[in-house]
Amino acid sequence: MPNQWTGKGNPYTRQEVRDRLQATLNKNKAIIAAGAGTGISAKFIEKGGADLLIIYNSGRFRMSGHGSTAGLMAYGDANAVAMEIGEFEVLPVVEEIPVICGVHGSDPRRRMWHHLLKVKDMGFSGINNFPTHSIVDGHFRQVLEETGMGFDKEVEMVRLANKMDMFSIVYVATPNDARQMAEAGADAIIAHVGTTVGGSIGVVDATCSMDEAVARTQEIIDAVKRVNPALFFLAHGGPINTPDDVREMLERTSAQGFVGASSLERMGVEQSLTDLTKQFKSLPYSR
Repeated sequence: MPNQWTGKGNPYTRQEVRDRLQATLNKNKAIIAAGAGTGISAKFIEKGGADLLIIYNSGRFRMSGHGSTAGLMAYGDANAVAMEIGEFEVLPVVEEIPVICGVHGSDPRRRMWHHLLKVKDMGFSGINNFPTHSIVDGHFRQVLEETGMGFDKEVEMVRLANKMDMFSIVYVATPNDARQMAEAGADAIIAHVGTTVGGSIGVVDATCSMDEAVARTQEIIDAVKRVNPALFFLAHGGPINTPDDVREMLERTSAQGFVGASSLERMGVEQSLTDLTKQFKSLPYSR
């Protein structure tokens, strides 16, 4: 449904985004959401037919040649970066695809209700919890929780977004975190099983096997279904990198789709630029 002011798609209401995703499933097609760190990525991911675009600060690091985990570090203002990418790069160039804003819900410097109003006013069609503390574990996770910067802040952000009628698609790494997000009113759950493998800046030993990814993804989905079976369930990360990997996840779990960031944006750029440059360099020269 076109926006009444611009004639283009964004922003969509929460129900309109849900209806679009359900329409994809009704066609027996998997839902594909993609992270975009630049306008050119967003433009051509849309041309490829993705269902959603998600803008978060890690996209800027990723497309600058750094690992996506840089988005979790104190290398910049995550919320400001996501808003800037959306305002000046992505929202002006996409035509019709819903654009979701990554929000660092545990940022202690912001009144989250005020920031979400700005996100909505900018023209985003929903929110995603990135950077997320769900993928942080061990002692550091405990410190974050005990000092007021824990995962509960992200849950509260989703609860606020729910009241504001904003679509929410969230990363979770554990069944407990997934249940909390479902209870807060999230619309879509992304089972995050680790940093994506492969490419020049992907991980090797820091991820899990495909069998482990399948088990963890299904465990998260099962936990959410006990709270609200009407949510959308997506897979992400770890060994899930190629279309064949995603096909295997769809066959072996109850996941309905996939969220690709590095696997769509970075991998596409890395290989295509390398191959194209090689083609140019293979040209002979003679006087």
